[in-house]
Amino acid sequence: MLSLLAASTAADPIQFSSLGLQTGIQLGFFTLRFYSLAYLLGVIFAYWHTSRALKEPGAPMAQRHADDLFFYCTLGVIIGGRLGYATFYEPALWTTFANDSWFSWRLVRLWEGGMSFHGGLIGVTVAMAWISWREKLNFIRVVDYVAVGVPMGMLLGRLANFVNGELWGRATDVPWGIVFCDGIAREGVKCATTGIVRHPSQLYQAGLEGLAMLVIMLSLFWLTRARYRPGLLAGVFTTGMGIARFVNEFFREPDQQLADFAARTGLSMGQWLTIPLILTGLIVVIFALRNKPLAAGTAAPA
Repeated sequence: MLSLLAASTAADPIQFSSLGLQTGIQLGFFTLRFYSLAYLLGVIFAYWHTSRALKEPGAPMAQRHADDLFFYCTLGVIIGGRLGYATFYEPALWTTFANDSWFSWRLVRLWEGGMSFHGGLIGVTVAMAWISWREKLNFIRVVDYVAVGVPMGMLLGRLANFVNGELWGRATDVPWGIVFCDGIAREGVKCATTGIVRHPSQLYQAGLEGLAMLVIMLSLFWLTRARYRPGLLAGVFTTGMGIARFVNEFFREPDQQLADFAARTGLSMGQWLTIPLILTGLIVVIFALRNKPLAAGTAAPA
């Protein structure tokens, strides 16, 4: 695939169908979709990293708290992500259940796609707030520790979006532009192309929201004393993720049902939703830097 990207020219753009990508792993009786696998591996990595981090001095919670936390965070990602998509990007999903059974209700048919980063973030935040309140933990420090591993999920999720041929970018004439399929690619089906050369914005998002943020967060946690300043890691994550998403939205094609909204307001829905994240993150960073850091030997809850 990389050789194709390198050899491409504007006069001979890359055809998505020529990349030979599959949307999942065929296991005989069902297909394991890469997007589902991305969610699973993202949660596993965050759980593994948090568990490892809790072994270091100054941890805000014990392993038993992390076990409960990631169960509820997983629910928060799925439920929050889906409800957020329905609320922010496709409100019609709320009305399709009027005359149908619950199984026919499009809102619960997750396998048809449609998840919101902002909704998932709200869902995870609610989960962390619930566990922190129930177990009498320091909420902001719990967020600090969990936030470090989240960019891995963003990296894997955006790569899965690219493999699916979905959420493509705006029209472009850059040499690495790609002609995507008209709809999500399916195994064994020759897709009809749009004929439009587009930015592979999924890869831009994987690089900025995923890889770059992962390097920043891991470096801050393991190479500095940032974890002893409550809120600093959470603030950097929120600000960095917000800025990365805001920038990437300039290259990403707005959702079809929100194209008019983007044209009227000058910004996409994703950008409008990201502005409060950036402002909130900056406030939290300033708060964290103005306060005295914790002592390195702070004991973790039992």
